[in-house]
Amino acid sequence: MIKLYDNGVYLLNGTEIVESPEEAKARTGKEVSREEAAQQTMAYNILKEHNTSGNMERLQIKFDKLTSHDITFVGIIQTARASGLEKFPIPYVLTNCHNSLCAVGGTINEDDHMFGLTCAKKYGGVYVPPHQAVIHQYAREMLAGGGKMILGSDSHTRYGALGTMAMGEGGPELVKQLLNKTYDIKMPQVIGIYLDGEPMKGVGPQDVALAIIGATFGNGYVNNKVMEFVGPGVEKLSADFRIGIDVMTTETTCLSSIWKTDEKIREFYEIHGREGDYKELNPGAVTYYDGMVYVNLSEIRPMIAMPFHPSNVYTIDEVNANLADVLHDVEKKAQVSLDGAVEYSLQDKIVNGKLYVDQGIIAGCAGGGFENICAAADIIRGHYIGADEFTFSVYPASTPIYMELVKNGAIADLMEAGTIVKTAFCGPCFGAGDTPANNAFSIRHSTRNFPNREGSKLQSGQIASVALMDARSIAATAANKGFLTPATDMDVEYKGRTYHFDQNIYANRVFDSKGVADPGVEIKFGPNIKDWPQMPALPENLILKVVSEIHDPVTTTDELIPSGETSSYRSNPLGLAEFALSRKDPAYVGRAKEVQKAQKALEAGEDPTEALTELKMVLSKITAEYPEVNTGNIGVGSTIFAVKPGDGSAREQAASCQKVLGGWANIANEYATKRYRSNLINWGMLPFITEENDQALSFKNGDYLFVPEIRKAVEEKASEVKAYLVGESLKEISLKLGDMTDAEREIICKGCLINYYRG
Repeated sequence: MIKLYDNGVYLLNGTEIVESPEEAKARTGKEVSREEAAQQTMAYNILKEHNTSGNMERLQIKFDKLTSHDITFVGIIQTARASGLEKFPIPYVLTNCHNSLCAVGGTINEDDHMFGLTCAKKYGGVYVPPHQAVIHQYAREMLAGGGKMILGSDSHTRYGALGTMAMGEGGPELVKQLLNKTYDIKMPQVIGIYLDGEPMKGVGPQDVALAIIGATFGNGYVNNKVMEFVGPGVEKLSADFRIGIDVMTTETTCLSSIWKTDEKIREFYEIHGREGDYKELNPGAVTYYDGMVYVNLSEIRPMIAMPFHPSNVYTIDEVNANLADVLHDVEKKAQVSLDGAVEYSLQDKIVNGKLYVDQGIIAGCAGGGFENICAAADIIRGHYIGADEFTFSVYPASTPIYMELVKNGAIADLMEAGTIVKTAFCGPCFGAGDTPANNAFSIRHSTRNFPNREGSKLQSGQIASVALMDARSIAATAANKGFLTPATDMDVEYKGRTYHFDQNIYANRVFDSKGVADPGVEIKFGPNIKDWPQMPALPENLILKVVSEIHDPVTTTDELIPSGETSSYRSNPLGLAEFALSRKDPAYVGRAKEVQKAQKALEAGEDPTEALTELKMVLSKITAEYPEVNTGNIGVGSTIFAVKPGDGSAREQAASCQKVLGGWANIANEYATKRYRSNLINWGMLPFITEENDQALSFKNGDYLFVPEIRKAVEEKASEVKAYLVGESLKEISLKLGDMTDAEREIICKGCLINYYRG
């Protein structure tokens, strides 16, 4: 079904895979160097067109467009304003698809929306009102363009199927673009994704995506690399089908994606009134890829990603055939994520030898597409979901899709069966909508199934879980009244309805400045929209207290700062910070605040040992060996250790919440994603690496670390940083900072991106 090549390969004429330069020469009669062939990828050429550095090894990218939603754009614009923003230099679209339910404890949602609307007017942007479209569907319909690049403050910013290289990053990277700066990275490796064959009836894009995620996530095969989709199987897929696979590439931890394009993609642009934005993309005659994933579409069966990760994949047939064993295995894996905080069992979901599901959801940027919902309607027509516990909800990804589904009768088919059809909203994807009952099991065509992604609250003893599936198999399960069923088991006539896009929906409702700023507009600030607090520069020497120790194999950004119930606090940095690590280490906030008292005392010119009494002993041990260290040249802050932090969402708050609580660093064996490490740097936090085994660390939670001459080490580009565990004496340990650009080093020294741009 899926094969991963051990080494780089050559692709000839977009169709033939060969593994050696000699074979490539024999087949083509041309001698092409690996370096030359690597420049024939679609990714290389798009990056080259957007690189401003003149050096293709060290890229400085300027994007064509930007996009954010309403739990990220407030912080981004506030950061940019504090850094000198005068107008949006490129198109910037502000959508409102996340923080659009009633507020729960934080900023009233509409206050954030009015902030966004007035900023779009003042700085020259585009504002998409709540419930009109989810961020990525609007981008597909209105922003994507062949050969273009888009940067979004949401991790699922992926429009590769439309010929657009898109990346999801933390807010500070968008701030840089708003200030006419660049996105700086090393030239990424490019991995070919060779699609062959054709999906069988009943198999959908989520099935293909989950199969690829299952094959690549655990081994890091595409981590921080570009996935380039090629091969004869591409042309067998509709535009919607390709989009559905593409959006899930984020869950492989790749950097971005790009697909070859053809007449089906041209037709997509034509339907949306933007034929001029189409561009044909193909790899060169002889193209070198740093790796290759071969996917036989014909062999893929309906898939399910069991809790609590998109890579925890099985075929649905496999689950049904080995139900008790699979559920037991899921329960064992769950305890790693749940830390034994609650009892978790799925055994009661076995009813008469079958898996009974409590809830089905088709939603958001992954599931809410036109073809997915039409297929679901075809499957459920003539059936009903029953009057028991099982519920079924569908969220079309945009109002234009919703209206077309009304016109063609699909909505009526769904509603007659007992389906609840809702508006364009991302809530089910991040834990802010359709929260299941305690111990309930939900199947969803959405992007993630991390713990609490469905909205359950471990801290209150409530736990539910999500499995990811394709819309077709979710509808089949609904038609079977909640018993897990692959769509391939259903005898269905798929109508293959044609999509018609009505652009008047947006023309009549979306505010579009056409790039014209109006400096006279006064921004509307709700009372809970707060500025970022002042942040100090990196001191000469640093004292760090370890205030949390996490040994999970991977730590998601959801665990670093929760999604869902915290959404309404995103415009209040200090208010949001109260939730940092609340699901993983509830004591973290209190510990971090206690350490922060010392730094605040230093900044006020007061004795830090009076604010944090245990610091007196720590300082005495340090000054015994470093007599030059004193309260005039130190900083005091907190750090956490995690094995591999940063998987999942791009949300910058995973880093900024630590920073506003006095965090100066993270220590990790590895960072799961480039975007999380970038978020740390942009908020002035040191992304330390330790090579010590996490089970045999020289330090533990509650210990103090002393990092002498840290500022000098950053400025002088030291690869290793000398540090000490402060005990009865100073015990030397080694930390690394990894590769950083000159700008990133300066940002850390200044204390954060805001300070960097303020000068």
